[in-house]
Amino acid sequence: MQLAQRLAPLQHNVFADMDQAKAGAIAAGQPIIDLSLGSSDLSTPEHVLTEMAAALRDPVTHGYALFHSTQPFRQAVARWYGRKWGVAVDPETEVLPLIGSQEGTAHLPLAVLNPGEFALLTDPGYPSHAGGVYLASGQIYAMPLLAENQFLPVFADIPEPVLEQSRMMVLSYPHNPTTGTATLDFFKAAVDFCRTHALVLVHDFPYGDLVFTGDLAPSVLQADPDKSVSIEFFSFSKSYNMGGFRVGFAIGNPELIKALRQVKANVDFNQYRGILRGAIAALEGPQTCVTQMVDTFRTRRDVTIAALNEMGWPVPQPDATMYLWARLPEAWADDSIRFCTELVTQTGVALSPGRGFGKAGEGYVRFALVHPPETLAVAVAKIAGFLEGTA
Repeated sequence: MQLAQRLAPLQHNVFADMDQAKAGAIAAGQPIIDLSLGSSDLSTPEHVLTEMAAALRDPVTHGYALFHSTQPFRQAVARWYGRKWGVAVDPETEVLPLIGSQEGTAHLPLAVLNPGEFALLTDPGYPSHAGGVYLASGQIYAMPLLAENQFLPVFADIPEPVLEQSRMMVLSYPHNPTTGTATLDFFKAAVDFCRTHALVLVHDFPYGDLVFTGDLAPSVLQADPDKSVSIEFFSFSKSYNMGGFRVGFAIGNPELIKALRQVKANVDFNQYRGILRGAIAALEGPQTCVTQMVDTFRTRRDVTIAALNEMGWPVPQPDATMYLWARLPEAWADDSIRFCTELVTQTGVALSPGRGFGKAGEGYVRFALVHPPETLAVAVAKIAGFLEGTA
């Protein structure tokens, strides 16, 4: 059987590869401490679950959920965004519900790119950003994110011939996997750059609430309040611990929202309306659950960094996200995949290899802090034993 050539670049995925390695360790009887996947172990807020549970008994929620039936959700999104970032949003033309933000970032290239055109993506970056471009038969220009540049792309380094063939740029700050953050001035520069070069500016924003400094992470739409070139994606998976419910939204330029809606209409309807009611409760209910979530991951960050420093592995303290982005010890610096594979095989501790997020990620591993502090301390102790045994 001959399959489409566009599948060729999708043969390897960091999460799928590590899942296979974890399965092998489990089969060998190794107990797993999984720090490879950014799936929160925290519970969905009780008031959100109550709203969804009540919806189960309402027959109105049992049918297909087409766009117009999502109006209450879209209105709640617009109110929430206006309260939080002070930018007015039209819920009819500037908001689109999504089955998780990954649906939007993966499908948007189908609406923006013609075959052979370029998307400018961060390297390292989240795998679905590249996957969507490949499925649209586009090309990727990787913008390296380096520690010496605070993990921000340098727009001036993008070759002019590439820019002439480019149609979109994808950013995501606070950043997965590097934990880098961006200022509003950076986003203003990105908006100006995209306007100058007729690029769509895509901002994936799942970690907007997960900031430890007390500051509000800037939204790209603050830099582009007229929504001239920008679209932003938000997920409930991190802020409200709703990863399994698959709910998010796109917000931004009306033409882009309309185009993404056209793609979506040919792929799916929307999720169960009871989930959308729960999402409304999340946006409009008490936000103490968000504060508690941030406090939890701050504690985990501090405990894990202290333990790593004590064992002789210095790791920078991130200002945001649920991750640590750690440069590998010298002996492993050129093979993060082998490090992670051997680590999980010998100890049961699963990390994500930096190479899985892009060429510029080689030499790093990502820790997802999705276990209580005592489990994280055990994981670090196991890593210390592994490194001692392979020195």
